[in-house]
Amino acid sequence: MAWFKSIKSKIMIFAILATLIPSLGLGLLSFRQNEAQISDNVARELGALTSEANREIELWLDKRVHEVHVTSTSGAVIDGLSAITRPQARTQPNTVSKHPQALAHYLRSVQEKLDTIRELTVVNAAGKVVASSAQTAAPIILPDEWPPNALIEVLVIVPPHWDRQYASPTLSIAVPVLSYNNLLMGALVAVLDLSTLQPYLKSTTKSPPGDVLLLDRDGRILVSSLAPEDKPVQLDESSLRQLRAQPGESLVFRGMTHQEVIGIADASTELPIIIVAERDRAEVYATWIKLRDMFLTLAGALVVVVAAVAFHMGRSIVGPLQRLIGAADRIAEGDLEVRLAANQNDELGHLTQVFNQMTDRLRCSRDKIMATNQVLETLSITDSLTGLYNRSKLDAILSDQLARFKRTQREFTLLMMDIDHFKTLNDTYGHLTGDEILAVVARILVQSIRSIDYAARYGGDEFIIILVETSVEQALKTAERIRSQVEHMRYSSSGSTITVTVSIGIVQCQSGDTIPTEVFVRADRALYEAKHAGRNRAHCAQ
Repeated sequence: MAWFKSIKSKIMIFAILATLIPSLGLGLLSFRQNEAQISDNVARELGALTSEANREIELWLDKRVHEVHVTSTSGAVIDGLSAITRPQARTQPNTVSKHPQALAHYLRSVQEKLDTIRELTVVNAAGKVVASSAQTAAPIILPDEWPPNALIEVLVIVPPHWDRQYASPTLSIAVPVLSYNNLLMGALVAVLDLSTLQPYLKSTTKSPPGDVLLLDRDGRILVSSLAPEDKPVQLDESSLRQLRAQPGESLVFRGMTHQEVIGIADASTELPIIIVAERDRAEVYATWIKLRDMFLTLAGALVVVVAAVAFHMGRSIVGPLQRLIGAADRIAEGDLEVRLAANQNDELGHLTQVFNQMTDRLRCSRDKIMATNQVLETLSITDSLTGLYNRSKLDAILSDQLARFKRTQREFTLLMMDIDHFKTLNDTYGHLTGDEILAVVARILVQSIRSIDYAARYGGDEFIIILVETSVEQALKTAERIRSQVEHMRYSSSGSTITVTVSIGIVQCQSGDTIPTEVFVRADRALYEAKHAGRNRAHCAQ
């Protein structure tokens, strides 16, 4: 972050931004518009593909229906069905016999001439198979009532699906077979081979680029415009839902012909199938991506050139300032022995001279400041009368000891003591004498503890001692030593000899102690017990 705040970096950033913003802005806007135009063109082309495929499906189906209608109106079918279903009826001369085998032979001969038909089956009005070109006719379920337009429009009785028997996608249609008196006798059912639709899905010369695929209602591939050696993969469920939800809209999804495609789906107007047209997205945007990468490369090269020029200019301008910055950094780190050579007779030279004068004054003030700070630090944590730690420092020490005990389980012991009948001493001999007694007792405390222990004035004539990593038994010995030394102390005031004693309460840290107040309360209770027992003694809290 410091680099970005320097004058040199700001010059470089300004130069780079002044180069990048116009070039990248205009370039990216142009590429974005170009991308949108490509997307629109591809959407129109794919839409044209689906429309063209829909028309071809309609033409193909109309032609197949016409072929089936012609066959159903042939005298061979009418007379054969009439002869089989109504043996007493009169038939035209030179027709097929009354045997189903003859009618089946005729159906096979017609099927062999029509390569789009896999199977022709004649059924009676009840839907029972009368004759078929196949050895085993496909299951047929006719409607109970034929629709009014059945004579002119096809009736799809088996939607497009993959037929395992013929290993091909098929579609079953039915047309009514009428007698010469226009009475419904039955139906002619044709199983159409949808794979014959493949050449009509897309023209190799006139159709726009892309692949056309026909899917059944479950999304399985029936027919595609791909070459036989190209094997499309099944469309995943999410992509199928997306295409169904947005028919006629250009979408990007995991396609059947490539990893990522742009595609459009539409429903056929004639059959219950989905027409999908798709193109490889990488192929569509290949040229666009190439131009984009070339543009970014040129922009990157331009940035490098501009950055190099800006760096040279910034270095020539900022160079003299770097020495001042380095010297100021050294001063900030505490090095006041810095001195710069003022060789220039300009603004920077004058700034260097002022900088040297400032450094000299800082050096003169440093020692005074350090001495003052040390005195202030000592006064902030010690009692001015006794020289022991004050109450604020005592709280911090005890908090640290409690935290240390919680981490390491190393115990410590606290001694709380006060001078017996100190108020009487003050009232009898005066506060000056009382202050001198407090100072003498404080010196005894300091001399009686180790360097790792702490002694503090708690307030008035009360003192606290914290014995680090000390058991109660060891603390009791220390307390007795202090009590004995204080008891044997003699102090003269106004011709009188003064004897002083202390009472001491001893407590050890406990696992339940969380704040200093909890320890002080137990220590104060132990001190009270020592006073209650007659003073001039130490009492250990249980």
